[in-house]
Amino acid sequence: MSEKKITVKPGEIVPDSGIYMDDSGRKATMVKGEHAPPTSKPGEQWTQVVSTHSQS
Repeated sequence: MSEKKITVKPGEIVPDSGIYMDDSGRKATMVKGEHAPPTSKPGEQWTQVVSTHSQS
């Protein structure tokens, strides 16, 4: 079973806290409800690579 990858564009509200990577390979920790930071290059987006959501 594969999970759907979460992607966000710079300036969008982050839907789930975690570690995200842009198309250039730069990583950033993002917090749910905050705005996504700029990417390395125009037109790129962030893809979540690790969720920090607690599943308790």
